[in-house]
Amino acid sequence: MTERIIEKMIHYYRKDVRRINHALKVYGFANCIARREKLPDNETRIVDMASILHDIGIPEAEKKYNSSAGHYQEMEGPVIASDLLSEFSLDSETVDRICFIVGNHHSYQKIDGVDFRIVVEADFLVNIYEDEIPAGMVTSIREKYFQTQTGLLFLESMYSLR
Repeated sequence: MTERIIEKMIHYYRKDVRRINHALKVYGFANCIARREKLPDNETRIVDMASILHDIGIPEAEKKYNSSAGHYQEMEGPVIASDLLSEFSLDSETVDRICFIVGNHHSYQKIDGVDFRIVVEADFLVNIYEDEIPAGMVTSIREKYFQTQTGLLFLESMYSLR
């Protein structure tokens, strides 16, 4: 199922290779963190799908608001994610959870579970590099948002925090 959701995401982004690559990198980190943290299969599935679709609202946000700002992504993403997931035999609780994470992945005060936290940690691991975030800010991000052992291990292995 994950491979079909990746295919749908790639088709939805229509040649926006930068966003496709971002989604795939976030998915790669999130999937690895979830498995190393030994999440149950249903939560790992949620992490996988939410990480693939976390930025899916960007094209519509740019079209409607001429902006890819986080709050616009959060406004537009859940409807699109729900639509992309509709052909799969997922229970409504799973779809709702994926859409909640997609619709709040920049609202860090709403992190309410390890599945959500892993998507946020994976997104930061990628964004720190892609956005060239300075080391001082990375230290702050670590202190505020990273809690999983694997996320912390990856963050400290990848970025100089001193």
